[in-house]
Amino acid sequence: MRALSEAKSGFALRLAGLYAATFIVLGVQLPFFPVWLKAKGLDAELIGLVLAIPMFVRVFAILVAARAADRYDRLRGAIIVTSCASFAGYTLVGLADGAPAIIVTYVLASLAFAPVMPLVDAYALRGLSARGQAYGPVRMWGSAAFVAGSFATGFATDVLPARDLIWLMVAAILLGALASFSLAPLPPAVAPLSAPAQTRGSLLRNPAFLAVLAAASLIQASHAVYYGFSTLEWRLAGLGGGAIAGLWALGVVAEIVLFALSGRLPPALTPTVLIMIGAGGAVLRWSAMALDPPVLLLPWLQLLHALTFGTTYLGALNFAARSAPPGQSASAQGYLAVAAGVVMAGAMGLSGLLYAAFAGLAYAAMALMAVAGGACAFVAYRLGRRVAPL
Repeated sequence: MRALSEAKSGFALRLAGLYAATFIVLGVQLPFFPVWLKAKGLDAELIGLVLAIPMFVRVFAILVAARAADRYDRLRGAIIVTSCASFAGYTLVGLADGAPAIIVTYVLASLAFAPVMPLVDAYALRGLSARGQAYGPVRMWGSAAFVAGSFATGFATDVLPARDLIWLMVAAILLGALASFSLAPLPPAVAPLSAPAQTRGSLLRNPAFLAVLAAASLIQASHAVYYGFSTLEWRLAGLGGGAIAGLWALGVVAEIVLFALSGRLPPALTPTVLIMIGAGGAVLRWSAMALDPPVLLLPWLQLLHALTFGTTYLGALNFAARSAPPGQSASAQGYLAVAAGVVMAGAMGLSGLLYAAFAGLAYAAMALMAVAGGACAFVAYRLGRRVAPL
C-alpha cells in the first residue's frame, strides 16, 4: 500500500516538474516575446503577423504528433521528441536576425513546441486517472511556474537588454526537455487506433464536441490583444517591468486557486457550464479594458483570468477527455489544441491591425468574440451531451 502511494506521488511529482518547466517558457514568452520582437525592429503589424503565422502551421504538427502518439501508443516518446526539437528550434530563433529569418525560424520552433502541451495533457489525464488522482492540483504547478517565470523576466527587463530575452526562453525549454526524460511509461491503452474507422472519426461527428471546440477556441482567442499588446500598452503608461510582471502573475495566481479547488467543484458545474462562465468573465474583462481603466482597477480585472482562461480551459479539457473513445486521448486533446490554435491565429493577426488603428479600443472586438464563444457553449449545453467534471 505504501509502495503504491509512493508510486502515485512520484508520478505526480515528475509530471508537475514537466508542467513547471513548460510553463516557465510561457511565463517568459507571452508577456515579453513581443518586447523582444520590437527590440529586433518589428512594428505592431509585423509583431501580430509573427505571432499568428506559427499558429496556422502548427495545425499540421499537432495532428501528426497526436495521431502518431495514439496509433503507436507512445505518448512519453512523443513528448521527449517534441521537447528536444523545441529546444533546437528556439535556439535558431535566438540566432535569427531580421523579420524574414525570425518568421521562418519561429515557424520551425512552433512546429516542434505546439504538440508538447496537448501531448502532456493527454499523458497527464490518462496517467492520473489510472492512479485515481485529480488533474487540477498537478496542473496548478505549471501555472505557479508561469508566475515565477513572468516575475523573473519582468525584473530581468530592467537590467537585461530586450534583445537577450529570448535566451531565457531557450533555457526554460532546455529544462522541459530534460524533465521529459523523467516521465514514467504509461500502461497500454485500452483500445488502439486499429479500431474500426467509424470509431476513430466519431469525435468529429459529435455536434456537442464540435460546439465545445468552437466555444473554447473563441473565448481563448479573445485574449489575443491582451497577449500581444498589454505589456506594450502598460509600458507606455509608465509601468515598470516588475509591475507588469505582477499584473500578469496576479491573473495566474487566480488561475492557480481555481485549479487547486477544481476537484471540489460541485457537480452542477459541468464542462459546458464552466465554459459559459468563462465567456461571461471574458465579456466583462475585455469590455472594461476597452474603456482604458485606471491602473488601480487593473489588478481586479486580472483576477478575472481565473474565469476567462481557467474555467474555459478546464471545461474544454474535461469535455474532450470524457468524450474521447479509448485509444483517442491524444487525438481529442489535439483537436482541441488545433481548433484553438487556428482561431487564435486569426485573432492574433487581427489584433495587430486593430491595435495599430484603435489602441486599447481593440479590446471591444475581443468582448464580441467572447459573446460568440458563449453562444456556442450554450448550444453545446442545450444539446444535452453533458459530461461530468474530472
